[in-house]
Amino acid sequence: MGSFFDLWLSTGLSNFQWGQLVMMGVGFLLIYLAIRKGFEPLLLLPIGFGAILSNIPVAGIAEEGGLLSYLYLGIKSGVFPLLIFMGVGAMTDFGPMLANPKTLLLGAAAQFGIFGTLIGALALNIVPGMHFTFKDAAAIAIIGGADGPTAIYVSSRLAPDLLGAIAVAAYSYMALVPLIQPPIMRALTTPEERLIEMTQLRHVGKQEKVIFPLILLSLSAALLPSAAPLIGMFCLGNLMRESGVVERLSKTSQNELINVVTIFLGLAVGSKLSAHAFLRAETLGILILGAIAFSFGTASGVLMAKVMNRFSEHKVNPLIGAAGVSAVPMSARVANKVGQESNPHNFLLMHAMGPNVAGVIGSAVAAGVLLALVQ
Repeated sequence: MGSFFDLWLSTGLSNFQWGQLVMMGVGFLLIYLAIRKGFEPLLLLPIGFGAILSNIPVAGIAEEGGLLSYLYLGIKSGVFPLLIFMGVGAMTDFGPMLANPKTLLLGAAAQFGIFGTLIGALALNIVPGMHFTFKDAAAIAIIGGADGPTAIYVSSRLAPDLLGAIAVAAYSYMALVPLIQPPIMRALTTPEERLIEMTQLRHVGKQEKVIFPLILLSLSAALLPSAAPLIGMFCLGNLMRESGVVERLSKTSQNELINVVTIFLGLAVGSKLSAHAFLRAETLGILILGAIAFSFGTASGVLMAKVMNRFSEHKVNPLIGAAGVSAVPMSARVANKVGQESNPHNFLLMHAMGPNVAGVIGSAVAAGVLLALVQ
């Protein structure tokens, strides 16, 4: 009888707590959204599965010595986000941005959402049950850049206890770009502005593309060293792409390496979706602030484009300003789609890729500024 009772105590059924069941439900929801809805499946699927694994009682897979605890070392050390940034750099074409350098301003403007959210997170401390330190607020604010790896990198440095909620919020809002951005874009632009056709971009030569990542890294090293890890790996990946002499390394960074790291990163993030870390009032605050940050970043990019049109001879379609958030290339595609609703012959995709790529740089710079402020 005793041995049977001991066996029962070792089962999951006898050890489940309601919080673990809720978080396993969250994991199944993320998997559903990834498979059924196609919402950022490359990340939401392993994150959801990691959430399920980490909430299985007794198994200890996310506890010290378990598989997920070892994978989390890749996030804690910053290795996984940096390797993903290298892969993203290898997939990035700076051509559209270099062909129209003023789109850098649109990428920079879209980062205003980050610093607005920093203030908003601190203001939430007046709400009973909410308590965010300056480091917590800085980590939450980076969600506004719609850049998952950067959000994970900053939160692992400043607020590791909030990593799960921040990562889920960042990738969820990246996945919801086609739903969140269009209403904001239409509300802030007139029908005439959405009809603006932009001049064809000039050809950008190989020499420019090779020199640019080196200049970008040099500027980061000189002016904002705290952003150098992110920008440096991004520039390395891009230099391997554009140099043309290490095609095997470039393809590996774009495919095999980034795929393997994405699996490990997703599982490691999922390991932080345990009931005790996720089910608290601060999580709701993070999700709300993330939505506000992303919406504000979208609006800032559109409004900056409208301001630029007042001083520019060659008009910019304000819709491409929404691509200043660094959800590459989804937000650029959304800008193109909304533009074609007004004019089916207006192709904005390549124009929108300029601020889209600039947004990646902008989010890395914003991360460096936040890290410099609190360290």
